[in-house]
Amino acid sequence: MNKYIVELIGTFFLVLTVATTAILLGAASPLTPLAIASALLVMIYAGGHVSGAHYNPAVTLGVWIRGRCASKDAVLYVAFQLIGAALAVLAAKALYPDQAKVLASLAPVAQAVADTAKGSGATCPVAAVFPVILAEFLFTFALVYVVLNVATAKRNAGTGFYGLAIGFTVLVGAVAVGRISGGAFNPAVAVGISLLAKTGPLTFCSIWQHLLGELLAAAAAGLLFRTLNADDR
Repeated sequence: MNKYIVELIGTFFLVLTVATTAILLGAASPLTPLAIASALLVMIYAGGHVSGAHYNPAVTLGVWIRGRCASKDAVLYVAFQLIGAALAVLAAKALYPDQAKVLASLAPVAQAVADTAKGSGATCPVAAVFPVILAEFLFTFALVYVVLNVATAKRNAGTGFYGLAIGFTVLVGAVAVGRISGGAFNPAVAVGISLLAKTGPLTFCSIWQHLLGELLAAAAAGLLFRTLNADDR
């Protein structure tokens, strides 16, 4: 049970940081990507020895395909990660109630835009579909690929740089494509932010784009690792 609680805690603080810095505070600070990457980094070092510090259903999928996570653990990891994301959204609203009310007030406007777009035949008015899927695919792939190679490969066993490598991968992705997709690279983050955001690149309208790109990327990274490291099982 300890490892599931660690997954909940780590995901909670990651999603809380995203929700407060990137959504409720309007991503006004250039330090927002660094704050998010740092939250992931410190939580990896805090919980890596207990659960492996996935904090991301895409990472769990990749590690499961790689063969380092039992099916039961994979299912429970994802469940606790999603619970952590939902609790983080509640905490973010409690910390910034005024900003949360402003977001809530945007809901009727966002719905009106969505209804208008549906009437014109569009499936999602928030963002162009392909760039979002591609952005999430590319950097989720990079993230899972890095995790598998620095945190699970036998040749890197005992090294202490894995947290930095993983955190900086998220930082690079957030800076490179954050304006396109919101830079989730994580289904738990995507679900959490979609519960909070009413407009922008990551809402209920567009969440399928994120999940599709992220899960395809995780599967691709896991399969590629197995192919390139056939002797590392």
